[in-house]
Order: sequence, then structure tokens, then C-alpha cells
Amino acid sequence: MNLSHPEFISLAPFLGVSETYSLQAVPVRSSPIEVTKIFRPVSSDATSHIRLPRCDAYFLMLYLDDAIHCDIRADGSLAPPRFCCRGSICVIDLRDGAAVALQTTLSSIAITMPKAFIAEVAELSPGLDGDALRCRRAELDPVVSNLGLVLLSLFERELSSSQAILRHLGIAICTHLLQDFPDPKSLKNDVVVTGHRVASMAKHFMQHNLSRQLSIADVAAITGLSVRQFSQTFKKATGLTANQWLLRARVEAAKELLSEHQLTFEEIAKVCGFAEQSHFAKVFAREVGVTPAVWRAKRVN
Repeated sequence: MNLSHPEFISLAPFLGVSETYSLQAVPVRSSPIEVTKIFRPVSSDATSHIRLPRCDAYFLMLYLDDAIHCDIRADGSLAPPRFCCRGSICVIDLRDGAAVALQTTLSSIAITMPKAFIAEVAELSPGLDGDALRCRRAELDPVVSNLGLVLLSLFERELSSSQAILRHLGIAICTHLLQDFPDPKSLKNDVVVTGHRVASMAKHFMQHNLSRQLSIADVAAITGLSVRQFSQTFKKATGLTANQWLLRARVEAAKELLSEHQLTFEEIAKVCGFAEQSHFAKVFAREVGVTPAVWRAKRVN
């Protein structure tokens, strides 16, 4: 559905999503909102860019699964990778547009809320102070997360029913975001970076980048820790060094590929991040106890 409004820009095409996965409604008077269901796979040896145009709107992203991406700066360079855990949200002011480079698969719900809509909602609640939203990056928000699950169910309903519910949910989410507007100077990270969380972030990044020649510095950058702090934290949380965990993950991935029979040993070595087939065979035999050829033969039998 495409609502006719002079200032409304549908962002679904910029997100690489067909109109089938986009719903629109007018919750208050005249300004529409748009909800888009996003699933963007990214292969382990590539990135995918999303570029949103400048417009007079806020963009809310609710992550349905852990994701890693980098902001693309105005000069085209990439900012350090950002880890967004499942249930966290980002709120972005699109006055200057926005661009990110995905490094892992993106599964999320996106809501485009024009500033005219924000103003309409603010008028409904005289107690609200202001009609601007606080921009956020990877903050946990249980309220939006729970309402997001209801939004997700709308894609399974009839259009008329979906729009009726979307109107109420749009107002509820916007009102919640307007009420949560603390002084930025007093903000603290919603996510406590514990040892297990650091390990989870690192493992997620490594698992999605097995084919790359990763350094410990690359992985540490995801967590925001120094190489030394990260190495100590990861070892304490998992009992393994990051290199040991990465090597085992590559071997496990190789096992799965060897069972499928389509790829050669050289191709499997490359996909799993081994520089040479001989190195792959040596490491595999050491970790598994048999060579890749023997493992594949046993799977066939």
C-alpha cells in the first residue's frame, strides 16, 4: 500500500525490501508511518550497504537477532563495527540521511516516523515535553521489543486488520519514545558489558566472518575493548583463547561442508578461512583425528 502524502517517503526500496514486507497507516490525522520487515543475508566474505535518503523523519530499528554493522561516514569511510544484540533498538534522525555496511545478516523491524507524525502524537498528550526523539544506538528497550513482536504478527493478517492495529501500536511506540527523553549527559549504556556478553559478541562476529583472515584486533574492536582486555575477558569467559575458538569454529564449519560433497577440499579450505589446503588438512587431522578425506568417506558410508 502506498499512502498519498506530499512529505512521505517510503524507505522500503532503500532497505532492499519488496512492498510485500511493508505496511503503512495514518495513526492520528494526516501523517503516515511505515513498518518494514527486513531480512538481509550477508555472505561471510562480503558486506551489504543500506543507504537511507535525507528526509524529515525518524528511523527506528528493532533487532530481531544479533547483528553487526558499521556506520558509513560522509566521506565514505567505515566507522568501527557496532554490535546490536537481539531486542535492542536504534533511533536515527534522517535529516542528513544514514548509511550502514552490514557485516552479518540483518533480521529486524524498521519503523519510519515522519516528524509531522511525532508532533501529532505529542499534541495528544499535553504532559509530554517536546516533540523530538532521543537518538539511540544499540540500546535495549523491553517496551519496543514486546510491541515489535505484535508488529511482526501484522504481516500475517488481512490488510484492513493490520492497519487498525498498526495505528494504535504506532501511537503507543511513539508516546513511549517521547516519554523517554533523559538528559544525554546523564545517559549510561543500557547494556552491561559482562564477560559472557563480550564472548557472545566476539563469537557472533567470528562465526559470520570465518572466511576472512581475522586478527585479534579485528575481533576486539567489536567489543570496544583493547586487545589485551578482550583476550583476558574472552579466555576467562570461555576457557579458550579467541584464536582457539575461531580455529574450532572453522573446523566445525568444514565438517558440515565435507558432509555435503559438492565442494572440493581446496574450496572448503577457502570458505572456512584456511590460507592453504595443506594447512586445512593438517589442522583438521589434529583437531578431529582423521584427515578431511577420511571424514568425508565416513560420511558417505
